[in-house]
Amino acid sequence: MESSSPSVPFPLLQAPVESTYRACTIPYRFPSDNPRKATPVEIQWIDLFLNSVPSFRQRAENDPTVLDAPAKAEKFAQRYTAMLEELKKNPESHGGPPDCILLCRLRELILRELGFRDIFKKVKDEENAKAMSLFEGVVQRNDEIEDDGARVENLIRGILAGNIFDLGSAQLAEVFAKDGMSFLASCQNLVSRPWVIDDLDAFKTKWTKNSWEKVVIFVDNSGADIILGILPFARELLRRGTKVILAANDMPSINDVTYLELIEIVNKLKDENGKLAGVDASNLLVANSGNDLPVIDLSSVAPELAYMANDADLVVLEGMVSVVATFAYFFSFAHLFV
Repeated sequence: MESSSPSVPFPLLQAPVESTYRACTIPYRFPSDNPRKATPVEIQWIDLFLNSVPSFRQRAENDPTVLDAPAKAEKFAQRYTAMLEELKKNPESHGGPPDCILLCRLRELILRELGFRDIFKKVKDEENAKAMSLFEGVVQRNDEIEDDGARVENLIRGILAGNIFDLGSAQLAEVFAKDGMSFLASCQNLVSRPWVIDDLDAFKTKWTKNSWEKVVIFVDNSGADIILGILPFARELLRRGTKVILAANDMPSINDVTYLELIEIVNKLKDENGKLAGVDASNLLVANSGNDLPVIDLSSVAPELAYMANDADLVVLEGMVSVVATFAYFFSFAHLFV
């Protein structure tokens, strides 16, 4: 369901948004760089997207909702590859210079022009069903941890493990297609702390002392990510009396969960009394972020979300590290208190 109202800036961004906020924080180029020559960073990112073309073509050619899908999938691969190669030669082509948002936008535009609306639908449905069957066990293991700090650390590790299930990465898509992935194994195989950005101890201290009134969580992937990572974390916040808003994509993109899909998931996980594994879920809301890409630009969100989030006292962005400017990556907790 696409919002009919014009997008607006996320209300908790520092004003003036035009001069204080950048959606893409990675320095792809500097003012001194030749505007007609791709920088090494731009080439690295273009190559990253080039490497993902075969997996997207394979998903597209198996889309049962599109007539003559194999031929159209090949056309997608040819057109998108040509665009990426042209951006290498002339970074000002196709609306450049390139950044993550532009590279994603071009890919989605070509897919949609050819009639592909949701090429990851089948794998999303399969992974959602699998993850829902594990949900009760995951929250039970969390509930058995009596210490507040240890419990929230376990929940956060679950979010990290869940976010590995991202099929936008060519390498992860290959591993997923070949061997599948186990959420529990991912939890056990997380790298040891300290992480590259690690403010977990500071957050645990805040967690034990604070009770936030309203939290907005920008969610990411379907399957284990949303169901076994984010929802147990949201449930713990609900148990502490916090109102939780889950902001999900308006339109399908890669294996990201959409607004409508998330509503269906939450409704299936609730019992007949509206509880989420025994916890009252009346304060759990699902919002349309207005976004249609696997990354988000907070200067342009759905007005309904902006209204709901205006008085939030904690914002969490999960899985969108490449485009977060005002708020750092989820685990740089010091940047999340607004």
